[in-house]
Amino acid sequence: MLEEMMPRWVPTENVNGFEICPGLYRDEGATAFQSAVNFTVHSKGAVTCELLLFHRKEPEPYAVIPFPENCRIGDVFSMMVFGLDIEEFEYAYRLDGPWKPKEGLLFDKKHILLDPYAKAVTGQSVWGKALNTGGYRARVVRNNFFWGSEKPDKIPMEKLIIYEMHVRGFTKMDKSVRHPGTFAGIKEKIPYLKTLGINAVELMPIFEFDELQGSREVDGKKLIDYWGYNTVSFFAPNTSYAASTEYNREGVELKELIRELHDNQIEVILDVVFNHTAEGNECGPFISFKGFDNQIYYMLTPDGKYYNFSGCGNTVNCNHPVVIKMIQDCLRYWVAEYRVDGFRFDLASILGRNEDGSPMENPPLVKNLAYDSLLDPILGNTKLIAEAWDAGGLYQVGSFPAFRRWSEWNGRYRDDVREYLKGGLWAAGAALQRIAGSPDIYDTRIRGKHASVNFLTCHDGFTLYDLYSYNQKHNEANGWGNLDGSDDNRSWNCGAEGDTDQVMVVELRHRMMKNAFAVLLCSRGTPMFLAGDEFGNTQFGNNNAYCQDNEISWLDWTRKEKFQDVFDFCAYMTAFRKRHPSITGDAGASSLGFPEISFHGEVPWKLDFSRPEIRTAAVMFAGYDNKMAKEDCVYLLMNPYWEGVWIELPQLPGGYSWHVAVNTGDKKQEIYQNPVRISEERILVGPRSVIVLEADQQ
Repeated sequence: MLEEMMPRWVPTENVNGFEICPGLYRDEGATAFQSAVNFTVHSKGAVTCELLLFHRKEPEPYAVIPFPENCRIGDVFSMMVFGLDIEEFEYAYRLDGPWKPKEGLLFDKKHILLDPYAKAVTGQSVWGKALNTGGYRARVVRNNFFWGSEKPDKIPMEKLIIYEMHVRGFTKMDKSVRHPGTFAGIKEKIPYLKTLGINAVELMPIFEFDELQGSREVDGKKLIDYWGYNTVSFFAPNTSYAASTEYNREGVELKELIRELHDNQIEVILDVVFNHTAEGNECGPFISFKGFDNQIYYMLTPDGKYYNFSGCGNTVNCNHPVVIKMIQDCLRYWVAEYRVDGFRFDLASILGRNEDGSPMENPPLVKNLAYDSLLDPILGNTKLIAEAWDAGGLYQVGSFPAFRRWSEWNGRYRDDVREYLKGGLWAAGAALQRIAGSPDIYDTRIRGKHASVNFLTCHDGFTLYDLYSYNQKHNEANGWGNLDGSDDNRSWNCGAEGDTDQVMVVELRHRMMKNAFAVLLCSRGTPMFLAGDEFGNTQFGNNNAYCQDNEISWLDWTRKEKFQDVFDFCAYMTAFRKRHPSITGDAGASSLGFPEISFHGEVPWKLDFSRPEIRTAAVMFAGYDNKMAKEDCVYLLMNPYWEGVWIELPQLPGGYSWHVAVNTGDKKQEIYQNPVRISEERILVGPRSVIVLEADQQ
């Protein structure tokens, strides 16, 4: 037994009726052993530290145990407390020290503080229900989940098809699941995800957050922080996303979901928010970091105020050594204990700011995480995705300090491809670069094939249906006079604003959505799309639904029947992408002598980028499929123009001919499970439509 190997684990003194001894100084947080519980925290500025023990749901502690001087080494307080049953208490801390706000020192014993390394947080376990104890506390968690022989093969970044979802909104309105709005609800939908063909889910924030922060009422509806980008605890799952109460077993339902997803060859990426916390600015609450070391955890101005590069009140001081260690510890914890496959870092440009807010050329945190592939056996194969901008105006798409490791949400892909597909013919050149993997901004010799995460939609902005149903945002329900949310949407309503019964408009919207899926899934890089886009989910024109815990944000599964054709098209395209390594860049050199990627116009091999407008453009991906031992050649033709255009096709040598796999302009048959051979040397690309061809010898 471990305790038999450590004979020092015997009481050395009694403090306020509890037998204790010095603890494990390098083990942050609270850890249960057979006869004792170890509590370890650190603070640079604190003079004293007290451990508070509470009975479940009680407002006052039943025990206060000060850390003796012999339970402190350097800045670390560590104490082993004997005779505790982890199911009978919750815990928190009180620290005392200097109160000097202008120097960033905010120590005050009146504040009850949450353990920064808490593995489970109490008090807000029912969604939308306010704290009933006046503050957050932590529970000690048993990490004894049985993963079995689960060891899924890692999917290369460029072969992922990412599906971004909100845990609650994904199934909240789905009458087919028993536990809507929960981790268990997602697990029930795994067969659906398999049919759709995605192989990675990106979960919007699941760390414990306060959905009631900034709650208000607008037009009789309660608005809350639905998205969850206001972290309370980085190591704890949001307990309100669990279908059942998990006292001292918090995270089990999430682990069961991840295990089941892995069993179905679906990876799990977490959207993590290290750029700010729920403590806000000078007017915000004391939850944890302000009381432990405000001057370390946050970027502060010379007079002790909070820099706000996040747009949410404060900015985490990510490149302080203490904070770097905490973030790395956190990521290791989620990979080791939850088997997470990757992380998408919200407002990741903040990770590269210095303590004074200035951008750093070689930010230590970003660099450390990149080099973990060489130095860290736990994080070595973990996927790292940056949202390469922040709310302070730092936009780094293409220039994020990637150190050959990081991938990026490619905001330029979204903007340029949106513009071209809606008819912005002047954007053709930029759109073709994006489809080709953005080689103009990502040097593939340095960044490889995994740099660009391509997307047209995500949680922040229009859904795909709304992209082709609204010319302007309609955020009135948010209560800010429609001033919030982006005005640069590059959307087009197809002739009518919002829902309509006009047959031609409805048909065009369906076609535009299919065009988007065809192009996205035939682009070099990692594709990502928003949950519900595959069946025309709408947010009714709201492009900033962060506060809408209602039908605006929840997926309306009744639309799947109405948009079955869009769903079928999307599922076909995910399968099409998987069987064509030339698109992902996983093919060998073309046996036909074609370049890996080439651009074409109405005449093959000719495209005049100096023209102010390009009505029709094509991209050819070519290579040799080593697995199938045959040539792999895909030809993507796009016509965003309002009239049809005849396109001359490149000649194929060696008995190969072109076959139509997709034609969104053909109302009778848009997708071909068995591609149809083209007998002519040209093809008509209909108005506002996309055709996908593949070369075959049949």
